Amino acid sequence: MKKEYQCIAALCLALCCFTTGCGSDGSGTISKETTDTESGNESKETEKDSQGEMMTANTYTTQEIRVQNGEKSIYGIVYVPDTDGKAPLVIFSHELGNDHTSGQRYAERLAEAGYAAYIFDFCGGTVGGNRSDGSNSEMSVLTEASDLETVLKTAQSWDFADAEKIVLLGGSMGGLVTTVVGCTHQNEIAGMILMYPALSAKVDSGSDQYTSEDQIPEDVSLFGGWIHVGKNYITDLQSVDFDQLLSSYEGHMLLLHGDQDSTVPLSWSENAKEIIPDCEFHVISGGGHEFFGQPFEDAMAYILSYLDTQFNH
Repeated sequence: MKKEYQCIAALCLALCCFTTGCGSDGSGTISKETTDTESGNESKETEKDSQGEMMTANTYTTQEIRVQNGEKSIYGIVYVPDTDGKAPLVIFSHELGNDHTSGQRYAERLAEAGYAAYIFDFCGGTVGGNRSDGSNSEMSVLTEASDLETVLKTAQSWDFADAEKIVLLGGSMGGLVTTVVGCTHQNEIAGMILMYPALSAKVDSGSDQYTSEDQIPEDVSLFGGWIHVGKNYITDLQSVDFDQLLSSYEGHMLLLHGDQDSTVPLSWSENAKEIIPDCEFHVISGGGHEFFGQPFEDAMAYILSYLDTQFNH
């Protein structure tokens, strides 16, 4: 009898391990199966589309691409879906202090959905160093805008990308940069997505306390010394009217912001949606400054829905 109970217990334990450990992370999501190939990463995943129908995700490859902006080299990685013909392209601009890797999870999902995605390091603006040329003391919203403009222009000639279907996606400071480039190059893009854009940057940097350029120090400490930037960071911020830029955008814009963002309060995007002529605005429940976990899943669903609408995909 003791042996029978032991056998039953062992069987129950095996069944428990099978249901929680095979093909699942324990939270009910399907694990991603990824293999490395000579040309990059290839990924397959079964998921649901924007209508909730089951679909098989595209495989994709990755490739390092450097873009030259004057004397500076910009490092980036492109994710290209294994689909026929040229793919729509999304260019991701990272947050202040981050690098291209903050856009990796977005690029993976976009490629699986059939969109090419390019993530890159700005020339400066990263804590811990980056793989592009340049330094934090040189960077500003306008130097980063120059980087993005160069990427946009270069991407129009990539053989895997549809030059008529390029969308800019930016988070935080990358959202400000996306605003500058997207609004001044409207005829070159098919859409613009802003996530928790750093519209509070002038206030956060104390730029309004300087009444003359002579008062601005050569070294500016931001967020309690978390990152140090140069004088031109302040002067370039002062020179840009972000409200005017946003109000000039004639296309359909997607704006996402988390209700738990303690870096850039939600109110900044709530105000922005009132001046953007055609704005699709969504508050991400539980989302902080950057999206992870369920907030990322919610944001990704809005992004894919927006892209499907823009391209009738």
